[in-house]
This record gives sequence, structure tokens and C-alpha cells, in this order.
Amino acid sequence: MINVQQIKPEMPVVCSQDGQFAVVDHLEGQDSIKLKKDKTGKHHFIPVSWVTTVDGKVHIDRPGDQAMKEWRTEV
Repeated sequence: MINVQQIKPEMPVVCSQDGQFAVVDHLEGQDSIKLKKDKTGKHHFIPVSWVTTVDGKVHIDRPGDQAMKEWRTEV
């Protein structure tokens, strides 16, 4: 289990293939990570349950393209 307090703003978010696909904006409660706005000006959210490790980067358990299909988008 990861310590969500280790997740900080501006940390890179990297997929299971070690490619960066997002940057942390901030934690949204204890269950979601709000990501910085993308090129279209939208925030996206990923669940903390995807996070495998935090070591200066937030590592998640799936490839970036899969994560981008499954993330929640701000309306």
C-alpha cells in the first residue's frame, strides 16, 4: 500500500512502460489524483488505486494509452 501523502503537486506520472504521460496537479481527497490540464485545457483524474510506487515520480500499473482511455475527465 502506498502512502498517498508522498504524492505531491508537479510530480511526473509515469505508466507501466516508464513513459511520462501526465503531471500531478494535486490529490483530490484520498482516492483520486487530479492531473494538470492537458493541451485541450482539461483536467483528468486517475484513482490512487492505480499507483504502484512513488519515488519522485508517481508510477501506475498500466500503459499510458490505456490510462488515458480509462481516466475520468473534468466536465
